[in-house]
Amino acid sequence: MPILSTVPIARLPGKDLGGDFLSHLTVCALMSTGSCMVRALIRCACWTVFALSASGCAVLPPYFRNGFKVGPNFETPPATVAESWIDADDKRIHPNAEVPDTWWTAFQDPVLDQLIADASRQNLTLREAGFRILQARAELALTVGGLFPQAQFAQGSYQRSKTSSATASSQFLRTKYFSQWNQGFTLAWELDFWGRFRRAVESSSAVLDASVHDYDDVLVTLLGDVASNYAQVRVAQQRIRYARINASLQRDTVGIVENREKVGLAKQLDVDQAKSVLFQTEAAIPELEIGLRQATNRLCTLLGKAPEDLRARLGIPNTPEEATAGMLANLVHREIPSADANILVGIPADLLRRRPDVRRAERLVAAQSAQIGIAKAEYLPHILINGTLGGSAADFTTLFKAPAFTGNVGPAFTWNIFNYGRIHSNVRLQRSRFQGLITRYQGTVLTAQQEVENGLVTFLKSQQRAKLQGQSVDHAQRSASIVLAQYEAGTVSISQLILILQNLVLQQDTLARAKGDIALGLIQTYRALGGGWEIGEAQRPPPRPHFGRPF
Repeated sequence: MPILSTVPIARLPGKDLGGDFLSHLTVCALMSTGSCMVRALIRCACWTVFALSASGCAVLPPYFRNGFKVGPNFETPPATVAESWIDADDKRIHPNAEVPDTWWTAFQDPVLDQLIADASRQNLTLREAGFRILQARAELALTVGGLFPQAQFAQGSYQRSKTSSATASSQFLRTKYFSQWNQGFTLAWELDFWGRFRRAVESSSAVLDASVHDYDDVLVTLLGDVASNYAQVRVAQQRIRYARINASLQRDTVGIVENREKVGLAKQLDVDQAKSVLFQTEAAIPELEIGLRQATNRLCTLLGKAPEDLRARLGIPNTPEEATAGMLANLVHREIPSADANILVGIPADLLRRRPDVRRAERLVAAQSAQIGIAKAEYLPHILINGTLGGSAADFTTLFKAPAFTGNVGPAFTWNIFNYGRIHSNVRLQRSRFQGLITRYQGTVLTAQQEVENGLVTFLKSQQRAKLQGQSVDHAQRSASIVLAQYEAGTVSISQLILILQNLVLQQDTLARAKGDIALGLIQTYRALGGGWEIGEAQRPPPRPHFGRPF
């Protein structure tokens, strides 16, 4: 299935569906109905404005300032943004650079590149987010329909009737049986005098934008999850490799201890201690294989498929012999993903532009801002135009002729003058939701900066940790070789040898996890920066919805 659009949908400008267009359409409709109705409608509107002005209504001044719409015009709320990153002085950080769209290519791993491509095409959560965009587009189109006559329908009927012959008036009827044919067209149009419908379009348009940014956020999360799970697969694979190498070394050690026990140079206790360490190391391998299988199962889900064996695709050996000897030619041994020590992060203010979840939160605030205007419009009268054109005749042949014509047209208004308690409470409700969404937006901005800082410190400090841990492993390996030779020479005890071997296992396992933390820190940073959503631009549908014909 093609990737659905993640381009931010352009907001509908006021001049497209706003006051100028609506006023022109309204005047055309009024002129066609006759000067009497025009005068009546103008009088109705003027009386309404005069009554509101005389009563000191606080709605009117903002109404004129906001382009003949009640309620506030949206402005992006303020949010706390740091001037720079905490580690901005580190030479490995480039704060003025643009975050790469395909940041995962920094690992130079073709397997990871292919997994990313497959997940972006097949992931079901991403597909679900795409359908939410289509739903929001349809809802926007429905909302735009409110700008046009809300009720417009044709009707027709036929009745065959008989009057009573027992009534006093029956003697004046020429016939007791007659037919009645009716046809007509009815139209009811509430004019957007206070901007209620235009505010609804603003709200739906912002919700559509939010759904697009939600898709982008799902895509960014997906890319990060695929890369993270792939890194965890490689870390588990490396830890298993280290465990098998150490188990092989400890197995040789057991053989040495058994040989010494046979010639009386060691005790049975020494053999038992050596075997205990060996079995402990071997017991850790199944646990690591469980983690490896779980990581591959998560990858399958992210790829939009049922769990299956990915060892061949990932280059994971099936047996310990394949792992140590590399017996399968089609399996490529791959280390834990690693990239250049430098990282491109931009500046903190870029998060407001790049992070899809931040943009989604801002669009939800905009949608709620328009809801305040919709609620405030209920304070004011609704101005309508009602009309019916049709015909009524006893014979179908004369139904569409001039004598059968019937019709009526005229302005009207409705005003909920006894519901102000409920209306006012609804306005307060919408304002409270608006303030709550502003707070959520500000919290989203802070969380975004926290996630970037966490990723940066993990990436930077893990490099230092892995370097020191590598040196520790080198010394542990040399120590193991020396102590093993000394044990064979009988100059050290079995306890010293076992301690060194256990330390080697621990140090190598820690090294594998430290190298994995470098990759995970880089992945976490780029995910927190909002990188990667741009990859779907080439496969997106048109950014603007098609509303179709209004009638």
